[in-house]
Amino acid sequence: MIKMMLLAGTGGFVGTCLRFLTGKICVALGAAVFPWATLVVNVVGSFIIGVLFGVAERTTLITAAMNALLITGFCGGFTTFSSFSHDMLGLIEQRQYLYFVLYAALSFVLGLVMVWAGREVVMRSV
Repeated sequence: MIKMMLLAGTGGFVGTCLRFLTGKICVALGAAVFPWATLVVNVVGSFIIGVLFGVAERTTLITAAMNALLITGFCGGFTTFSSFSHDMLGLIEQRQYLYFVLYAALSFVLGLVMVWAGREVVMRSV
């Protein structure tokens, strides 16, 4: 169990660092009121987890250790529902209702589409 926990923690560390850098890049590119960084990591993370689950379904490459490292750890550290929820509350408090609806819809639809797309990439290529 300690090994799996360390693998998940390592993946989470890398995912969290990339999430942090994504936020800094979005700010540097001029992200203002709209929470681009959280949207980007959630959409990209959804695609990555779709690919990983697709590989797990089609092959034996995703072992329990790889699952802990990549899915639980990396994807869990890279994407974040808590930041999404905080961003949503901030948009409501700022009375940015159009951005609130846009952000919620884009996050949900693009996240779902990207999980499907990630799985499809694997299903069609293996």
